[in-house]
Amino acid sequence: MTFFLENRWTPDPLPAGTWEIRLTNLSDAPLAGFTLSVTTITRIMPVNRVHGARFVRRVANYHEFAPFDGVTLAPGEAWTFRAEGLFRSPFHRNDAAKTAWLTLADGSRQPVMVGDLLQGHEAPVLPPPRLPEGRLTLPFALLPWPNQIEATPGPAPVILHLAAGTALADKRLALSVDALHARLFPAARKLIQLSSAPGSRELSFSIDPALPAEGYRLSFGDGITLEASTEAGRRYGLLSLAQMLHGAFADHDFLFPATGVIEDAPRYGWRGCHLDVSRHFWTLEEVRRVVDILAWHKINIFHWHLTDDEGWRAEILAYPELTGPGAHRSADSPTMLPQLGDGPGVQGGYYTQDEMRALVAHAASLGIEVMPEIETPGHAACVVAALPFLVDPDETPDSYQPVQGYPNNSWNPGIPETFVVLEQIVDELCAIFPSRYFHIGGDEVAKNAWLESPKARILMQKEGLAGTFELQSWFLNRIKEMLTKRGKVLVGWNEVAHGSGVPPEDTLLMAWEKPEVGIELAERGYDVVMTPGQAYYLDMVQGPDWLENGAGWAGPVPPEKTYGYEAEGDFPAALRRHMRGIQACIWCEHFTTRAWFNDLVFPRLSAVAEAGWTDTANKDWLRFSRQVRLHPTL
Repeated sequence: MTFFLENRWTPDPLPAGTWEIRLTNLSDAPLAGFTLSVTTITRIMPVNRVHGARFVRRVANYHEFAPFDGVTLAPGEAWTFRAEGLFRSPFHRNDAAKTAWLTLADGSRQPVMVGDLLQGHEAPVLPPPRLPEGRLTLPFALLPWPNQIEATPGPAPVILHLAAGTALADKRLALSVDALHARLFPAARKLIQLSSAPGSRELSFSIDPALPAEGYRLSFGDGITLEASTEAGRRYGLLSLAQMLHGAFADHDFLFPATGVIEDAPRYGWRGCHLDVSRHFWTLEEVRRVVDILAWHKINIFHWHLTDDEGWRAEILAYPELTGPGAHRSADSPTMLPQLGDGPGVQGGYYTQDEMRALVAHAASLGIEVMPEIETPGHAACVVAALPFLVDPDETPDSYQPVQGYPNNSWNPGIPETFVVLEQIVDELCAIFPSRYFHIGGDEVAKNAWLESPKARILMQKEGLAGTFELQSWFLNRIKEMLTKRGKVLVGWNEVAHGSGVPPEDTLLMAWEKPEVGIELAERGYDVVMTPGQAYYLDMVQGPDWLENGAGWAGPVPPEKTYGYEAEGDFPAALRRHMRGIQACIWCEHFTTRAWFNDLVFPRLSAVAEAGWTDTANKDWLRFSRQVRLHPTL
């Protein structure tokens, strides 16, 4: 360590206060002729005042500063400067510099160690525990908790064995659940085998066509009988047995049913979880483990967010540039600079088509449907970086910016080649993802996007469109036509309804901005999945205290709030048919490591899983708090 950066924030002047940066030279040589690069979620806006430095440039979360000419830092000396005109006030200790480095006069780069953002006007308090101690209602490790259970606890068997005559398909299914458990808890005991042994307990299978498609019944006596009407129901019954055995093996407070019945089925058909792999690239093995964790929680939809401004992650054979310059960021890239949490070196990656097929097959073997997402028309900085022929050469540079600060980051509907490229992308992805659902984004387009593009304005005049959102609606209707021809349901974020929207038939929208949006969409005839940031965004900070981690735009989202949130809320009874289910979202701007992932995702992912499965009357916060400590991690 030869350079150290400290951050401090004070609330004056209003509305967003002042960010102070102090760089100390801890090397043995004087430092001169350098620039300082910083990645930060608290961005400096175009109208700003920077005291003590030159503000060289900003692209989204990337900021670059330089000292005034003639400044030299001797060993041990520090350079301090201050910035006003922030995008917003920071919320927490990780809301200023996340990474930093120096570029020296010879072009070489030096890493800078970065401290937390501290408050300059008061000392922070230690956050309280996120979970209470909790207490058990019944000593069974079941999460999500079943909707009907009457069982007497007893000691756990050494292992379960399958009854003689068990069908081959049921043997495979039972051992696949045992294999899932072994992947998630590699040091744990095995749960299921084919033949009996001293201390084992017999498990037999039966079909009951009257049970719901995802429902099951477990009857406990001398042996155990699992009844279901479908493979999905049998899988969920096996998962319940696996969870109870794992709990009894891992924690002496948990037991196993000696007698009784569990009869269970999920509350919602759509129990989803989204993973952003653009902001932070997760390896295929990491994504597989995320899918395994979802399966353990009985989540049945994996929403794979494959593209965003920060990188394109899905191999498209017709356009290799998307996974070349469009998938990698670095300080040497002319178009894809480092973003939050990056250093100056190359960051990124992508999944080959064979890897995506393998992930889809792995998820299917666990009863999980994989829905791909490509962002349109906004959040496409990586696309215009990789495919510059999709840019209107006469559009005013930096003529619009969405909330994240990427200039001119949208697919341009005024360029005919836009739809040629999109048709090819959709075709290639449809060949990989068999799901009927195809997510096309549709969110956070800047309110003045395309207005300074001559090609877009010609299209607007031709089609009689007024303003950005009418043009966005026209664009999305083109995408919907593509998907409809291919037998797909268009899925998008709630802004798809902006302008005149798209036809509600075979459209599913995700209400993320606030809970009330879901009701408004349902009133317009759209089917809705509820995923409000105020409850189900797992990148949100888990408490109001300065020393917590995470994003803060939706306010603190402690685990108890996530657990207790009722997605149906004030939905009128007449509209509830449009409420398809709920979904957690894992946005990864802040997730630079597995440790960050585990700190922010858990226990809230488990809380969303129970909200999607368990009826309100059967939920219990204190019981959940005691049980959730057994969850697997990434």
